Amino acid sequence: MSSEQPRALVDLHGRSPWSILPALCLGFFMIMVDTTIVNIAIPSLVAAFDADLTAVGWVNSAYLLTFATLLLVTGRLGDRFGPRPVFVLGLVIFTVTSLLCGLSGSIEMLIAARALQGVGAALMTPQTMSMITRVFPPQKRGAAMGLWGAVAGIATITGPVLGGLLVQTVGWEWIFYVNIPVGAVALVLALRTLPTLATANRSFDGLGVLLSVVGMFLVVFGLQEGATYAWGTITGPITVWGVIGAGLLVLVGFVLWQRHRGSDALLPLTLFHSRNFSLSNVAGGAVTFAMIGIFFPFTLFLQEVLGLSPLNAALVGLPGSLLSGVVAPFAGRLSDKVAGKWVVASGFAILSVAITWLALAVQPDAPVWHLVLPMTLFGIGTGALFSPLANLATSGLDGRTAGAGAGAFNTTRQIGGVIGSAAIVAMLTSRLAVTIPAAAEAAADQVPEQFRRSFVDGFASGDFASGAAPQLPSSVPADVAAQIGQVAQQAVHSGFATAVTQTMLLTVAVLVLGLVSSLAMKGGRPVHHAPAAAAKVPAEV
Repeated sequence: MSSEQPRALVDLHGRSPWSILPALCLGFFMIMVDTTIVNIAIPSLVAAFDADLTAVGWVNSAYLLTFATLLLVTGRLGDRFGPRPVFVLGLVIFTVTSLLCGLSGSIEMLIAARALQGVGAALMTPQTMSMITRVFPPQKRGAAMGLWGAVAGIATITGPVLGGLLVQTVGWEWIFYVNIPVGAVALVLALRTLPTLATANRSFDGLGVLLSVVGMFLVVFGLQEGATYAWGTITGPITVWGVIGAGLLVLVGFVLWQRHRGSDALLPLTLFHSRNFSLSNVAGGAVTFAMIGIFFPFTLFLQEVLGLSPLNAALVGLPGSLLSGVVAPFAGRLSDKVAGKWVVASGFAILSVAITWLALAVQPDAPVWHLVLPMTLFGIGTGALFSPLANLATSGLDGRTAGAGAGAFNTTRQIGGVIGSAAIVAMLTSRLAVTIPAAAEAAADQVPEQFRRSFVDGFASGDFASGAAPQLPSSVPADVAAQIGQVAQQAVHSGFATAVTQTMLLTVAVLVLGLVSSLAMKGGRPVHHAPAAAAKVPAEV
Protein backbone atom coordinates (compact mmCIF):
# COMPACT_ATOMS: atom_id res chain seq x y z
CA MET A 1 0.00 0.00 0.00
CA SER A 2 1.36 3.41 -0.98
CA SER A 3 2.65 5.63 1.82
CA GLU A 4 1.36 8.75 0.04
CA GLN A 5 -1.56 10.34 1.88
CA PRO A 6 -4.66 10.53 -0.33
CA ARG A 7 -5.96 14.01 -1.09
CA ALA A 8 -9.60 14.57 -0.19
CA LEU A 9 -12.02 16.03 -2.72
CA VAL A 10 -13.00 18.62 -0.09
CA ASP A 11 -10.93 20.75 2.25
CA LEU A 12 -10.60 18.89 5.56
CA HIS A 13 -8.20 21.47 7.00
CA GLY A 14 -5.15 19.25 6.70
CA ARG A 15 -6.79 16.02 7.82
CA SER A 16 -6.72 12.82 5.78
CA PRO A 17 -10.04 11.62 4.30
CA TRP A 18 -9.54 8.46 6.37
CA SER A 19 -10.39 10.57 9.44
CA ILE A 20 -14.10 10.49 8.54
CA LEU A 21 -14.34 6.68 8.53
CA PRO A 22 -14.44 5.91 12.31
CA ALA A 23 -17.73 7.81 12.82
CA LEU A 24 -19.31 6.43 9.63
CA CYS A 25 -18.22 2.86 10.33
CA LEU A 26 -19.40 2.90 13.95
CA GLY A 27 -22.83 4.12 12.88
CA PHE A 28 -23.03 1.55 10.09
CA PHE A 29 -21.84 -1.18 12.48
CA MET A 30 -24.74 -0.49 14.86
CA ILE A 31 -27.22 -0.61 11.97
CA MET A 32 -25.93 -3.94 10.66
CA VAL A 33 -25.74 -5.52 14.14
CA ASP A 34 -29.32 -4.54 14.92
CA THR A 35 -30.64 -6.33 11.82
CA THR A 36 -29.54 -9.68 13.35
CA ILE A 37 -29.08 -9.29 17.11
CA VAL A 38 -32.80 -9.51 17.99
CA ASN A 39 -33.31 -12.96 16.42
CA ILE A 40 -31.33 -14.62 19.19
CA ALA A 41 -33.54 -13.01 21.88
CA ILE A 42 -36.92 -14.09 20.48
CA PRO A 43 -37.56 -16.84 23.12
CA SER A 44 -36.63 -14.41 25.90
CA LEU A 45 -38.97 -11.74 24.50
CA VAL A 46 -41.83 -14.26 24.27
CA ALA A 47 -41.34 -15.12 27.95
CA ALA A 48 -40.71 -11.54 29.15
CA PHE A 49 -43.85 -10.07 27.56
CA ASP A 50 -46.04 -13.20 27.56
CA ALA A 51 -46.50 -12.59 23.82
CA ASP A 52 -46.98 -14.93 20.89
CA LEU A 53 -44.42 -15.40 18.10
CA THR A 54 -46.39 -13.23 15.66
CA ALA A 55 -46.25 -10.24 18.01
CA VAL A 56 -42.56 -10.76 18.80
CA GLY A 57 -41.85 -11.15 15.08
CA TRP A 58 -42.96 -7.54 14.68
CA VAL A 59 -40.01 -6.44 16.82
CA ASN A 60 -37.82 -7.20 13.80
CA SER A 61 -40.44 -6.49 11.14
CA ALA A 62 -41.14 -2.94 12.38
CA TYR A 63 -37.42 -2.08 12.26
CA LEU A 64 -36.90 -3.52 8.77
CA LEU A 65 -40.14 -2.00 7.48
CA THR A 66 -39.31 1.61 8.35
CA PHE A 67 -35.67 1.08 7.39
CA ALA A 68 -36.42 -0.19 3.88
CA THR A 69 -39.34 2.17 3.26
CA LEU A 70 -37.48 5.42 3.96
CA LEU A 71 -34.10 4.84 2.26
CA LEU A 72 -35.05 6.59 -0.99
CA VAL A 73 -36.25 9.65 0.92
CA THR A 74 -33.33 9.82 3.35
CA GLY A 75 -30.80 9.47 0.54
CA ARG A 76 -32.24 12.55 -1.15
CA LEU A 77 -32.38 14.41 2.18
CA GLY A 78 -28.60 14.02 2.30
CA ASP A 79 -28.30 15.74 -1.09
CA ARG A 80 -30.68 18.51 -0.04
CA PHE A 81 -29.42 19.29 3.48
CA GLY A 82 -25.97 17.65 3.43
CA PRO A 83 -24.96 14.17 4.62
CA ARG A 84 -23.43 15.40 7.91
CA PRO A 85 -26.58 16.79 9.59
CA VAL A 86 -28.75 13.94 8.29
CA PHE A 87 -26.25 11.34 9.57
CA VAL A 88 -26.01 13.05 12.98
CA LEU A 89 -29.81 13.25 13.27
CA GLY A 90 -30.11 9.56 12.41
CA LEU A 91 -27.40 8.67 14.92
CA VAL A 92 -29.17 10.58 17.71
CA ILE A 93 -32.53 8.96 16.89
CA PHE A 94 -30.96 5.49 16.72
CA THR A 95 -29.14 5.87 20.06
CA VAL A 96 -32.11 7.37 21.95
CA THR A 97 -34.52 4.74 20.63
CA SER A 98 -32.07 2.01 21.68
CA LEU A 99 -32.59 3.27 25.24
CA LEU A 100 -36.36 3.27 24.72
CA CYS A 101 -36.22 -0.31 23.43
CA GLY A 102 -34.45 -1.49 26.58
CA LEU A 103 -36.89 0.37 28.82
CA SER A 104 -39.98 -1.00 27.07
CA GLY A 105 -42.55 -2.38 29.48
CA SER A 106 -44.79 -3.94 26.84
CA ILE A 107 -44.38 -5.63 23.47
CA GLU A 108 -46.31 -2.74 21.84
CA MET A 109 -43.86 -0.17 23.21
CA LEU A 110 -40.91 -2.25 22.04
CA ILE A 111 -42.35 -2.55 18.52
CA ALA A 112 -42.94 1.22 18.36
CA ALA A 113 -39.40 1.95 19.59
CA ARG A 114 -37.95 -0.45 17.01
CA ALA A 115 -39.91 1.28 14.25
CA LEU A 116 -38.37 4.61 15.30
CA GLN A 117 -34.96 2.93 15.46
CA GLY A 118 -35.46 1.92 11.82
CA VAL A 119 -36.02 5.62 10.97
CA GLY A 120 -32.62 6.41 12.51
CA ALA A 121 -30.99 3.59 10.54
CA ALA A 122 -32.56 4.83 7.30
CA LEU A 123 -31.28 8.36 7.92
CA MET A 124 -27.71 7.15 8.49
CA THR A 125 -27.16 4.42 5.89
CA PRO A 126 -27.16 6.39 2.59
CA GLN A 127 -25.00 9.12 4.15
CA THR A 128 -22.17 6.65 4.89
CA MET A 129 -21.84 5.77 1.19
CA SER A 130 -22.49 9.34 0.03
CA MET A 131 -19.84 10.83 2.33
CA ILE A 132 -17.20 8.33 1.18
CA THR A 133 -18.08 9.01 -2.47
CA ARG A 134 -17.85 12.78 -2.06
CA VAL A 135 -14.74 12.97 0.16
CA PHE A 136 -12.39 10.24 -1.12
CA PRO A 137 -10.60 10.64 -4.46
CA PRO A 138 -11.57 7.95 -7.01
CA GLN A 139 -8.24 6.11 -6.76
CA LYS A 140 -8.71 5.61 -2.98
CA ARG A 141 -12.47 5.14 -2.88
CA GLY A 142 -12.37 1.36 -3.29
CA ALA A 143 -10.05 0.98 -0.30
CA ALA A 144 -12.39 3.15 1.80
CA MET A 145 -15.39 1.13 0.67
CA GLY A 146 -13.37 -1.96 1.59
CA LEU A 147 -13.16 -0.91 5.23
CA TRP A 148 -16.85 0.01 5.12
CA GLY A 149 -17.60 -3.45 3.72
CA ALA A 150 -15.42 -5.10 6.38
CA VAL A 151 -17.71 -3.57 9.00
CA ALA A 152 -20.68 -5.33 7.38
CA GLY A 153 -18.87 -8.67 7.42
CA ILE A 154 -17.89 -8.40 11.08
CA ALA A 155 -21.34 -7.14 12.09
CA THR A 156 -23.11 -10.16 10.58
CA ILE A 157 -21.56 -12.48 13.15
CA THR A 158 -21.24 -9.95 15.97
CA GLY A 159 -25.03 -9.61 16.14
CA PRO A 160 -25.90 -13.25 16.90
CA VAL A 161 -22.81 -13.92 19.06
CA LEU A 162 -23.10 -10.71 21.09
CA GLY A 163 -26.85 -11.20 21.38
CA GLY A 164 -26.39 -14.73 22.69
CA LEU A 165 -23.86 -13.61 25.30
CA LEU A 166 -25.95 -10.68 26.50
CA VAL A 167 -29.23 -12.61 26.67
CA GLN A 168 -27.62 -15.49 28.58
CA THR A 169 -25.78 -13.22 31.06
CA VAL A 170 -27.44 -9.85 31.71
CA GLY A 171 -30.82 -10.01 29.95
CA TRP A 172 -32.50 -9.12 26.67
CA GLU A 173 -32.55 -5.37 27.44
CA TRP A 174 -28.80 -5.19 26.93
CA ILE A 175 -28.98 -6.10 23.26
CA PHE A 176 -30.32 -2.52 22.94
CA TYR A 177 -28.42 -0.81 25.77
CA VAL A 178 -25.12 -1.86 24.18
CA ASN A 179 -25.80 0.65 21.39
CA ILE A 180 -25.78 3.62 23.76
CA PRO A 181 -22.02 3.90 24.46
CA VAL A 182 -21.21 3.04 20.84
CA GLY A 183 -23.66 5.69 19.63
CA ALA A 184 -22.22 8.28 22.04
CA VAL A 185 -18.67 7.69 20.77
CA ALA A 186 -19.86 7.79 17.15
CA LEU A 187 -21.69 11.07 17.83
CA VAL A 188 -18.59 12.74 19.27
CA LEU A 189 -16.51 11.56 16.32
CA ALA A 190 -19.16 12.67 13.82
CA LEU A 191 -19.35 16.18 15.25
CA ARG A 192 -15.55 16.48 15.28
CA THR A 193 -14.56 14.87 11.98
CA LEU A 194 -17.40 14.88 9.44
CA PRO A 195 -17.27 17.86 7.06
CA THR A 196 -20.22 19.99 6.08
CA LEU A 197 -20.51 19.44 2.33
CA ALA A 198 -22.14 21.56 -0.31
CA THR A 199 -25.86 20.96 -0.78
CA ALA A 200 -28.01 20.81 -3.89
CA ASN A 201 -30.56 23.63 -3.70
CA ARG A 202 -33.67 22.29 -5.37
CA SER A 203 -37.36 22.21 -4.58
CA PHE A 204 -38.59 19.52 -2.21
CA ASP A 205 -40.49 16.75 -4.01
CA GLY A 206 -43.33 16.36 -1.51
CA LEU A 207 -45.55 14.25 -3.76
CA GLY A 208 -42.58 12.05 -4.64
CA VAL A 209 -41.90 11.48 -0.94
CA LEU A 210 -45.55 10.55 -0.33
CA LEU A 211 -45.74 8.15 -3.29
CA SER A 212 -42.38 6.58 -2.42
CA VAL A 213 -43.18 6.00 1.25
CA VAL A 214 -46.72 4.69 0.64
CA GLY A 215 -45.69 2.45 -2.29
CA MET A 216 -42.63 1.04 -0.52
CA PHE A 217 -44.58 0.51 2.71
CA LEU A 218 -47.33 -1.48 0.97
CA VAL A 219 -44.91 -3.65 -1.05
CA VAL A 220 -42.52 -4.31 1.85
CA PHE A 221 -45.38 -4.98 4.29
CA GLY A 222 -47.02 -7.43 1.88
CA LEU A 223 -43.81 -9.34 1.17
CA GLN A 224 -42.59 -9.27 4.75
CA GLU A 225 -45.85 -10.32 6.40
CA GLY A 226 -47.34 -12.49 3.63
CA ALA A 227 -46.45 -15.74 5.36
CA THR A 228 -48.10 -14.52 8.59
CA TYR A 229 -51.44 -14.34 6.78
CA ALA A 230 -50.80 -17.48 4.68
CA TRP A 231 -50.65 -15.20 1.60
CA GLY A 232 -54.42 -14.74 1.89
CA THR A 233 -56.80 -12.40 3.72
CA ILE A 234 -55.42 -9.83 6.16
CA THR A 235 -58.76 -8.42 7.28
CA GLY A 236 -62.12 -8.05 5.55
CA PRO A 237 -61.62 -7.55 1.81
CA ILE A 238 -57.91 -6.70 2.22
CA THR A 239 -55.57 -9.46 1.02
CA VAL A 240 -51.79 -9.80 0.97
CA TRP A 241 -51.67 -9.79 -2.83
CA GLY A 242 -54.05 -6.83 -2.93
CA VAL A 243 -51.68 -4.86 -0.69
CA ILE A 244 -48.66 -5.79 -2.83
CA GLY A 245 -50.55 -4.95 -6.03
CA ALA A 246 -51.66 -1.57 -4.64
CA GLY A 247 -48.07 -0.84 -3.63
CA LEU A 248 -46.79 -1.66 -7.12
CA LEU A 249 -49.41 0.63 -8.68
CA VAL A 250 -48.37 3.47 -6.37
CA LEU A 251 -44.71 2.86 -7.28
CA VAL A 252 -45.58 3.01 -11.00
CA GLY A 253 -47.17 6.38 -10.28
CA PHE A 254 -44.02 7.35 -8.41
CA VAL A 255 -41.81 6.49 -11.40
CA LEU A 256 -44.05 8.46 -13.78
CA TRP A 257 -43.95 11.44 -11.42
CA GLN A 258 -40.15 11.20 -11.16
CA ARG A 259 -39.93 11.23 -14.93
CA HIS A 260 -42.03 14.38 -14.97
CA ARG A 261 -39.85 16.06 -12.30
CA GLY A 262 -36.61 15.45 -14.21
CA SER A 263 -33.48 16.61 -12.35
CA ASP A 264 -35.58 17.85 -9.39
CA ALA A 265 -36.96 14.36 -8.75
CA LEU A 266 -36.58 12.52 -5.45
CA LEU A 267 -34.99 9.71 -7.49
CA PRO A 268 -33.54 11.09 -10.75
CA LEU A 269 -34.18 8.39 -13.34
CA THR A 270 -31.06 9.48 -15.20
CA LEU A 271 -29.13 7.51 -12.57
CA PHE A 272 -30.30 4.36 -14.30
CA HIS A 273 -28.85 5.49 -17.64
CA SER A 274 -25.58 4.20 -16.22
CA ARG A 275 -25.32 0.50 -17.01
CA ASN A 276 -23.09 -0.17 -14.00
CA PHE A 277 -25.43 1.62 -11.59
CA SER A 278 -28.47 -0.29 -12.87
CA LEU A 279 -26.73 -3.67 -12.82
CA SER A 280 -25.19 -2.95 -9.40
CA ASN A 281 -28.72 -2.54 -8.05
CA VAL A 282 -29.70 -5.93 -9.50
CA ALA A 283 -26.55 -7.51 -8.05
CA GLY A 284 -27.10 -5.82 -4.67
CA GLY A 285 -30.61 -7.24 -4.42
CA ALA A 286 -29.30 -10.68 -5.38
CA VAL A 287 -26.57 -10.81 -2.73
CA THR A 288 -28.93 -9.67 0.05
CA PHE A 289 -31.49 -12.27 -1.09
CA ALA A 290 -28.75 -14.89 -0.80
CA MET A 291 -27.62 -13.83 2.67
CA ILE A 292 -31.19 -14.01 3.97
CA GLY A 293 -31.71 -17.21 1.99
CA ILE A 294 -28.80 -19.03 3.60
CA PHE A 295 -29.05 -17.91 7.23
CA PHE A 296 -32.74 -18.53 7.87
CA PRO A 297 -32.92 -22.25 6.89
CA PHE A 298 -29.33 -22.94 7.97
CA THR A 299 -29.86 -21.56 11.48
CA LEU A 300 -33.02 -23.64 11.85
CA PHE A 301 -31.11 -26.75 10.72
CA LEU A 302 -28.29 -26.16 13.21
CA GLN A 303 -30.69 -25.77 16.14
CA GLU A 304 -33.59 -28.08 15.22
CA VAL A 305 -31.65 -30.97 13.67
CA LEU A 306 -28.11 -30.81 15.07
CA GLY A 307 -29.35 -29.53 18.44
CA LEU A 308 -26.87 -26.66 18.77
CA SER A 309 -27.57 -23.83 21.19
CA PRO A 310 -28.23 -20.38 19.66
CA LEU A 311 -24.75 -19.22 20.64
CA ASN A 312 -23.01 -22.33 19.26
CA ALA A 313 -25.07 -22.06 16.07
CA ALA A 314 -23.87 -18.47 15.66
CA LEU A 315 -20.25 -19.56 16.19
CA VAL A 316 -20.43 -21.86 13.13
CA GLY A 317 -20.24 -18.74 10.97
CA LEU A 318 -17.53 -17.02 13.04
CA PRO A 319 -14.46 -17.99 10.92
CA GLY A 320 -16.21 -16.93 7.73
CA SER A 321 -17.33 -13.59 9.13
CA LEU A 322 -13.87 -12.83 10.47
CA LEU A 323 -12.35 -13.68 7.08
CA SER A 324 -14.95 -11.49 5.41
CA GLY A 325 -13.71 -8.57 7.49
CA VAL A 326 -10.12 -9.34 6.48
CA VAL A 327 -10.81 -9.85 2.77
CA ALA A 328 -13.08 -6.80 2.27
CA PRO A 329 -10.36 -4.09 2.51
CA PHE A 330 -8.11 -5.99 0.08
CA ALA A 331 -11.01 -6.46 -2.33
CA GLY A 332 -11.79 -2.76 -2.08
CA ARG A 333 -8.18 -1.81 -2.91
CA LEU A 334 -8.15 -4.30 -5.77
CA SER A 335 -11.24 -2.67 -7.26
CA ASP A 336 -9.22 0.59 -7.42
CA LYS A 337 -6.60 -1.11 -9.60
CA VAL A 338 -8.53 -3.48 -11.86
CA ALA A 339 -12.04 -3.39 -13.30
CA GLY A 340 -14.36 -3.80 -10.31
CA LYS A 341 -16.71 -6.07 -12.29
CA TRP A 342 -14.14 -8.86 -12.17
CA VAL A 343 -13.79 -8.61 -8.39
CA VAL A 344 -17.58 -8.63 -7.98
CA ALA A 345 -17.99 -11.52 -10.43
CA SER A 346 -15.36 -13.51 -8.51
CA GLY A 347 -17.29 -12.86 -5.29
CA PHE A 348 -20.53 -14.12 -6.83
CA ALA A 349 -18.76 -17.23 -8.19
CA ILE A 350 -17.25 -17.99 -4.77
CA LEU A 351 -20.64 -17.53 -3.06
CA SER A 352 -22.34 -19.83 -5.57
CA VAL A 353 -19.76 -22.57 -4.96
CA ALA A 354 -19.89 -22.07 -1.17
CA ILE A 355 -23.69 -22.34 -0.90
CA THR A 356 -23.82 -25.32 -3.26
CA TRP A 357 -21.16 -27.03 -1.11
CA LEU A 358 -23.05 -26.13 2.07
CA ALA A 359 -26.36 -27.40 0.65
CA LEU A 360 -24.77 -30.77 -0.13
CA ALA A 361 -23.13 -30.90 3.33
CA VAL A 362 -26.47 -30.44 5.16
CA GLN A 363 -27.14 -33.93 6.49
CA PRO A 364 -28.85 -35.07 9.72
CA ASP A 365 -25.59 -36.49 11.08
CA ALA A 366 -23.20 -33.93 9.56
CA PRO A 367 -20.13 -33.11 11.70
CA VAL A 368 -20.10 -29.39 12.48
CA TRP A 369 -16.69 -28.89 10.87
CA HIS A 370 -18.15 -30.11 7.56
CA LEU A 371 -20.39 -27.05 7.73
CA VAL A 372 -17.75 -24.61 8.99
CA LEU A 373 -15.61 -25.10 5.86
CA PRO A 374 -18.21 -23.95 3.28
CA MET A 375 -19.29 -21.16 5.65
CA THR A 376 -15.68 -20.00 5.71
CA LEU A 377 -15.64 -19.90 1.92
CA PHE A 378 -18.95 -18.02 2.09
CA GLY A 379 -17.26 -15.36 4.23
CA ILE A 380 -14.47 -14.97 1.69
CA GLY A 381 -17.07 -14.49 -1.05
CA THR A 382 -19.00 -11.80 0.82
CA GLY A 383 -15.76 -10.03 1.64
CA ALA A 384 -14.77 -10.01 -2.03
CA LEU A 385 -18.19 -8.78 -3.12
CA PHE A 386 -19.67 -6.22 -0.78
CA SER A 387 -17.33 -3.21 -0.99
CA PRO A 388 -16.39 -3.46 -4.72
CA LEU A 389 -20.10 -3.64 -5.56
CA ALA A 390 -20.84 -0.51 -3.50
CA ASN A 391 -17.89 1.20 -5.21
CA LEU A 392 -19.26 0.30 -8.65
CA ALA A 393 -22.72 1.55 -7.74
CA THR A 394 -21.47 4.96 -6.58
CA SER A 395 -18.45 5.54 -8.85
CA GLY A 396 -20.37 7.61 -11.40
CA LEU A 397 -22.25 9.78 -8.88
CA ASP A 398 -21.49 13.43 -8.14
CA GLY A 399 -22.34 15.71 -5.23
CA ARG A 400 -25.82 16.38 -6.59
CA THR A 401 -26.87 12.72 -6.83
CA ALA A 402 -24.60 10.83 -4.40
CA GLY A 403 -27.30 10.65 -1.71
CA ALA A 404 -30.07 9.68 -4.13
CA GLY A 405 -27.89 6.99 -5.70
CA ALA A 406 -26.83 5.58 -2.33
CA GLY A 407 -30.48 5.59 -1.21
CA ALA A 408 -31.56 3.71 -4.33
CA PHE A 409 -28.77 1.15 -4.01
CA ASN A 410 -29.52 0.49 -0.34
CA THR A 411 -33.24 0.30 -1.10
CA THR A 412 -32.77 -2.44 -3.70
CA ARG A 413 -30.52 -4.31 -1.26
CA GLN A 414 -33.18 -4.17 1.43
CA ILE A 415 -35.96 -5.12 -0.99
CA GLY A 416 -33.81 -8.07 -2.10
CA GLY A 417 -33.66 -9.17 1.53
CA VAL A 418 -37.41 -8.78 2.04
CA ILE A 419 -38.17 -10.77 -1.13
CA GLY A 420 -35.57 -13.34 -0.10
CA SER A 421 -37.10 -13.72 3.35
CA ALA A 422 -40.61 -14.21 1.93
CA ALA A 423 -39.48 -16.60 -0.81
CA ILE A 424 -37.30 -18.70 1.51
CA VAL A 425 -39.97 -19.04 4.21
CA ALA A 426 -42.55 -20.01 1.60
CA MET A 427 -40.26 -22.52 -0.11
CA LEU A 428 -38.98 -24.09 3.12
CA THR A 429 -42.51 -24.49 4.45
CA SER A 430 -43.78 -26.04 1.22
CA ARG A 431 -40.80 -28.40 0.91
CA LEU A 432 -41.13 -29.55 4.54
CA ALA A 433 -44.70 -30.60 3.80
CA VAL A 434 -43.31 -32.92 1.08
CA THR A 435 -39.88 -34.06 2.31
CA ILE A 436 -40.80 -35.06 5.88
CA PRO A 437 -43.75 -37.30 4.86
CA ALA A 438 -41.52 -38.80 2.12
CA ALA A 439 -38.79 -39.52 4.68
CA ALA A 440 -41.40 -41.06 7.01
CA GLU A 441 -42.65 -43.36 4.26
CA ALA A 442 -39.08 -44.41 3.47
CA ALA A 443 -38.46 -45.20 7.15
CA ALA A 444 -41.81 -46.94 7.78
CA ASP A 445 -40.31 -50.44 7.44
CA GLN A 446 -38.49 -49.80 10.75
CA VAL A 447 -41.89 -49.49 12.52
CA PRO A 448 -43.87 -52.60 13.65
CA GLU A 449 -46.11 -53.67 10.78
CA GLN A 450 -49.41 -53.01 12.57
CA PHE A 451 -48.45 -49.34 13.11
CA ARG A 452 -46.93 -48.56 9.70
CA ARG A 453 -50.05 -47.23 7.99
CA SER A 454 -51.01 -44.97 10.91
CA PHE A 455 -47.36 -43.86 11.16
CA VAL A 456 -47.27 -42.77 7.49
CA ASP A 457 -50.77 -41.26 7.62
CA GLY A 458 -49.84 -39.26 10.73
CA PHE A 459 -47.00 -37.61 8.86
CA ALA A 460 -49.05 -37.09 5.71
CA SER A 461 -51.63 -35.02 7.60
CA GLY A 462 -49.22 -33.09 9.83
CA ASP A 463 -47.95 -29.52 9.79
CA PHE A 464 -44.19 -29.65 9.66
CA ALA A 465 -43.24 -25.99 9.48
CA SER A 466 -41.54 -26.44 12.84
CA GLY A 467 -40.18 -29.88 12.09
CA ALA A 468 -42.31 -31.63 14.72
CA ALA A 469 -43.34 -35.28 14.57
CA PRO A 470 -46.99 -36.32 15.05
CA GLN A 471 -48.18 -37.21 18.54
CA LEU A 472 -48.77 -40.89 19.33
CA PRO A 473 -52.00 -42.17 20.96
CA SER A 474 -51.69 -43.03 24.67
CA SER A 475 -52.76 -46.62 23.92
CA VAL A 476 -49.47 -47.42 22.18
CA PRO A 477 -47.20 -49.54 24.47
CA ALA A 478 -44.26 -47.60 25.93
CA ASP A 479 -41.53 -49.70 24.25
CA VAL A 480 -43.27 -49.47 20.85
CA ALA A 481 -43.81 -45.74 21.35
CA ALA A 482 -40.10 -45.30 22.07
CA GLN A 483 -39.19 -47.23 18.91
CA ILE A 484 -41.69 -45.28 16.77
CA GLY A 485 -40.55 -42.00 18.35
CA GLN A 486 -36.93 -42.71 17.41
CA VAL A 487 -37.87 -43.54 13.82
CA ALA A 488 -40.11 -40.46 13.66
CA GLN A 489 -37.28 -38.22 14.86
CA GLN A 490 -34.96 -39.67 12.24
CA ALA A 491 -37.58 -39.06 9.55
CA VAL A 492 -38.15 -35.46 10.68
CA HIS A 493 -34.41 -34.75 10.73
CA SER A 494 -33.85 -36.38 7.34
CA GLY A 495 -36.80 -34.59 5.75
CA PHE A 496 -35.82 -31.28 7.34
CA ALA A 497 -32.26 -31.56 6.01
CA THR A 498 -33.55 -32.36 2.51
CA ALA A 499 -35.89 -29.35 2.57
CA VAL A 500 -33.07 -27.06 3.73
CA THR A 501 -30.83 -28.33 0.93
CA GLN A 502 -33.50 -27.69 -1.70
CA THR A 503 -34.25 -24.24 -0.27
CA MET A 504 -30.58 -23.24 -0.29
CA LEU A 505 -30.33 -24.15 -3.98
CA LEU A 506 -32.85 -21.38 -4.69
CA THR A 507 -30.29 -18.89 -3.37
CA VAL A 508 -27.71 -20.35 -5.76
CA ALA A 509 -30.02 -19.60 -8.69
CA VAL A 510 -30.38 -15.99 -7.51
CA LEU A 511 -26.59 -15.70 -7.12
CA VAL A 512 -26.19 -16.81 -10.73
CA LEU A 513 -28.42 -13.85 -11.67
CA GLY A 514 -26.03 -11.61 -9.74
CA LEU A 515 -23.06 -13.20 -11.49
CA VAL A 516 -24.59 -12.56 -14.91
CA SER A 517 -25.35 -8.95 -13.91
CA SER A 518 -21.76 -8.36 -12.82
CA LEU A 519 -20.34 -9.85 -16.03
CA ALA A 520 -22.63 -7.56 -18.05
CA MET A 521 -21.14 -4.45 -16.44
CA LYS A 522 -18.71 -2.24 -18.29
CA GLY A 523 -15.14 -3.41 -17.86
CA GLY A 524 -11.76 -1.85 -18.44
CA ARG A 525 -9.23 -0.57 -15.95
CA PRO A 526 -10.47 2.21 -13.66
CA VAL A 527 -9.68 5.67 -14.99
CA HIS A 528 -8.79 8.15 -12.25
CA HIS A 529 -8.85 11.78 -13.19
CA ALA A 530 -6.24 14.14 -11.83
CA PRO A 531 -7.33 15.97 -8.70
CA ALA A 532 -6.90 19.28 -10.48
CA ALA A 533 -9.67 18.37 -12.86
CA ALA A 534 -12.21 18.91 -10.11
CA ALA A 535 -11.91 21.92 -7.89
CA LYS A 536 -11.82 21.27 -4.17
CA VAL A 537 -14.97 22.27 -2.36
CA PRO A 538 -14.41 24.09 0.94
CA ALA A 539 -15.90 22.15 3.84
CA GLU A 540 -16.74 23.33 7.31
CA VAL A 541 -15.90 21.03 10.19
